[in-house]
Amino acid sequence: MNENGMVTIGSYLASRLVEVGIKHYFSVPGDYNLVLLDELLKNPELTMVSCCNELNGGYAADGYARANGIAAQVVTFSVGGLSALNGTAGSFAEDMPVIVISGGPNTNSEVENQVLHHTPGIVSYGYQRDIFSHITASAVIIKHLKNAPYLIDETISTCISERKPVYIEVPCNMASQYIPAPHKRNFLSRVKSDPHALKGAVKAAADFLNSAAKPLVVTGEELRACCAEYSFEKLLKASNYAFASMPGAKGYVSEDHPNYIGTYWGPVSSPGTNEIVESANVYLFAGSRFTDYTTCGFSDLINPDKLIHAGRDFVRLPNVTYNKVMISEFLEELAKEVKPNDSSLKAYKRIKMEFAPEPPVKKDEPITTRRLFSQVQNLLDSNTTVIAETGDSWFNCMKLELPEGSKFELQMQYGSIGWSVGATLGYSLGSGKGRRVLAFIGDGSFQLTAQELSTMIRYEIDPIIFLLNNGGYTIEVEIHDGPYNNIKNWDYAGLMEVFNAGEGKGWSQRVSTEGELQMAIKKAYSNKRGPSLIEVMLERDDCSKELLEWGSRVAANNGRPPRVS
Repeated sequence: MNENGMVTIGSYLASRLVEVGIKHYFSVPGDYNLVLLDELLKNPELTMVSCCNELNGGYAADGYARANGIAAQVVTFSVGGLSALNGTAGSFAEDMPVIVISGGPNTNSEVENQVLHHTPGIVSYGYQRDIFSHITASAVIIKHLKNAPYLIDETISTCISERKPVYIEVPCNMASQYIPAPHKRNFLSRVKSDPHALKGAVKAAADFLNSAAKPLVVTGEELRACCAEYSFEKLLKASNYAFASMPGAKGYVSEDHPNYIGTYWGPVSSPGTNEIVESANVYLFAGSRFTDYTTCGFSDLINPDKLIHAGRDFVRLPNVTYNKVMISEFLEELAKEVKPNDSSLKAYKRIKMEFAPEPPVKKDEPITTRRLFSQVQNLLDSNTTVIAETGDSWFNCMKLELPEGSKFELQMQYGSIGWSVGATLGYSLGSGKGRRVLAFIGDGSFQLTAQELSTMIRYEIDPIIFLLNNGGYTIEVEIHDGPYNNIKNWDYAGLMEVFNAGEGKGWSQRVSTEGELQMAIKKAYSNKRGPSLIEVMLERDDCSKELLEWGSRVAANNGRPPRVS
């Protein structure tokens, strides 16, 4: 702050990041953002995390937002911003509040008709903002000093209220310019329901549920974005309904809850869950998204005539829709009106399958996916987060039983392979000390973003990465096979020493047997100063039966012939 109580735009932005709870930001330097980075570095409460590339930085910001509630990424113009775009699109799809901050061209360059580097060579420099506007809740360029405080504050406010990424572009000649210092403000504004719509939605839903012999509720992905988990638990307590979770909402409500019956995922649901959900007389899906992925190519048997769909800001019943009804308020008010009914829970208990415990480790037996996850199950506690990469890791991790306090993350809506490497970096930093991240990543996915292993070493974070080496893109094989699904094998375990470069504390080992895996896990847990990577050698066709089923149904949906008009 100067003698007139003014601060630079970069300093103002840094203060606001700290104020909303951000401690780290992910960046790659470039000449358009260097002065901005100088200003951000002056704030002692912020730590710059240097990523290997902007795509990985976007994935890291996504993971950080999942753990911390909000994140920030700083990129340079065009070559940096457009590289980060895919990560930001994933955060938009998954309702992750990420503030993307980009350096930009000098404000005089366009009016002076200057052709600039890092651009397509056309003198029109608003294109990056225009592109980001499609995958953010707000996208702005700071062109005038007097507008800077307003644009920064309102854009950050939108990020928090909408739970979506936003984009702020700071031209390279603006970052060190002075503006009035920020005044403390409350960014956490809660949108209220329309009272008439809320009252109507609650009455209609309560009447429908109370008239049903076997009602049931299902958690969905938007519960977290709307901070509605606690409201859902109130409804559970009042109703005593059985409840299942959609795959993207696994762990949002404790799986130790006595009314939990498993994951609902159409024909690849947890054993018994599919039958109970689809046979219910009325089902309330709270915050759920019905996509080709979550419905197995739209092959689930959810009957719209029995469905109450509570979205972020609407409630839809078979013959009526109530708009501007916030899901958290709806669930809390509904809890006051529903009658207890545990008939679906009793039905589930009648058909619930009891599985025999897995046999002890057979030290010399070749490792299989099933036996890998039986050992992983024993690792989970209240301080564990599981991160599952797109692919067979989804289906195997979905079978894990999460104890109270254990967390679970996947990218169900966007499904960008390679996401989990950067997300593991970001989540580990965002969750702080005391929480151990277990990441499950296929070899094909890992090859897209492997460089960020070196960033984990650099910042001494300690996730345990289980790299499943089966020689290709297994999820794509089960949707549509071809030579493009084969990859060049790497010495994945050997990469750790490459990235350590004689100074890092990363640890790795390749395992082929149950005994080797058991010993590797013990060593990994003792390594607290860097990442651990366990390369698990699997047969190429060793995948879950759920992936086979899901893949065939998604493939059938993809392969529908064109309609003849």
